[in-house]
Amino acid sequence: MPRRQGHAPLIALVAVTAVLAAAAAPVGPLLFSGSPSRSAYGSDSASGSGAGSGTYPSGGGVPAPWSVAHTPVAPAPTVVPVAPARSAGLWVGTWSAAPTAGVTEESRSGGGPSRRTVHNIVHTSIGGDAARITLSNAFGTHPLLVDHAAVDTRPVTFRGAAAVTIAAGGRVVSDPVVVPVAADADLVVTLRTPAAEGPVTGHPRSHQTSYLEDERGTRPTTDWRYLTAVDVHQANAAGTIAVIGDSLTAGTGSTLDTNSRWPDVLADRLRNRYGVVNAGIAGNRVLRDGTGPRASNRFDHDALDIAGARTVVIALGINDVQKRPRETDPQRITDALRSLVLRAHARGLRAVGATLMPYEGYRTWSPAQNAVRERVNERIRAGGIFDAFIDFDRAARDPHHPTRLLPVYDSGDHLHLNDSGYRRLGSLIDPAVLEQRPPTDGRF
Repeated sequence: MPRRQGHAPLIALVAVTAVLAAAAAPVGPLLFSGSPSRSAYGSDSASGSGAGSGTYPSGGGVPAPWSVAHTPVAPAPTVVPVAPARSAGLWVGTWSAAPTAGVTEESRSGGGPSRRTVHNIVHTSIGGDAARITLSNAFGTHPLLVDHAAVDTRPVTFRGAAAVTIAAGGRVVSDPVVVPVAADADLVVTLRTPAAEGPVTGHPRSHQTSYLEDERGTRPTTDWRYLTAVDVHQANAAGTIAVIGDSLTAGTGSTLDTNSRWPDVLADRLRNRYGVVNAGIAGNRVLRDGTGPRASNRFDHDALDIAGARTVVIALGINDVQKRPRETDPQRITDALRSLVLRAHARGLRAVGATLMPYEGYRTWSPAQNAVRERVNERIRAGGIFDAFIDFDRAARDPHHPTRLLPVYDSGDHLHLNDSGYRRLGSLIDPAVLEQRPPTDGRF
């Protein structure tokens, strides 16, 4: 079961972060001489004076839930994991959040820029002996100055500097900072933006309480701001499982501050061997933009570029079926899902998919769109799309009424699951399947 640290220790930590940060020495760069950049980020960089670059590209009586299918692809390139020079272990993702479109907030006193400190509370999957963070201004329209960053109470630097300016549309990766990071624990990542203007790049509806501090005081928020990834250095890590999905992955319907999303449950089962990162966005689709960029456009940044990525789990498609404008051709959905698999294979990653769960009783349900969902599931089960698949549909549906969720798993809206339902999904995945490599011999 996921653990939850109490609010009192976290609030106390937030209160003392600024005091201790001034006294703590930024020793990370002295011990880690390797590049802080993730290998897949290419031009993304951290600088004390320059801007980072990189934007989203355009363009019960339940049968066994696992089935394996092979997709023909060319031999995958060798992927070399990132690790600091002259150190054992590798960098893996312990947490991530997929940013959505920026929210514009009103300027404060005098019409000037808003000055804020954000205490992002994130929940780790795997632990390590050092950390680094990724900050994003992907949806910003002005350069973003962050003049103080800390992981718990340890100051974070960017190419040795305490401050960093991130260009509109850009992102940066910090230097490593030596800080103990526990597995399955809450971590406070503090960011101070003394002159923030325009849209805030963040992830709303996080199902986690963070804190926002400005001239009005300190108040809780369920948005994560600017922070999109936390990586840890770990001597015994096997890699990272990157999960990309929609609200059913993001955890809509789960209880606030309990870390009951199904990727959290999976992380607990992997017992500090793999990192698990969650790139779920409520409302996200494969084929169309909506809440956040369409999955086909954000796939590289939110899944493939994750530090130490070994396997990507793709749980997408239900919003293409049920949201207006609705997709009526199941082939378009399955073709789009297969294209994601081919992109994962090109990076040497295994791709695991999930069937689409029932949603009769939800306001957008119709017999015609349910038929589209069922045809997508038939094609997933037939093979040729994913390397392996998880049958979320069979696990979550009511066996007496298979177009509906099993009542014990239903959050109440007939589309999203409750904590019990997400625990069921997280229990389905066989860790051994996640560790297999993608096919390279052309077999289905």
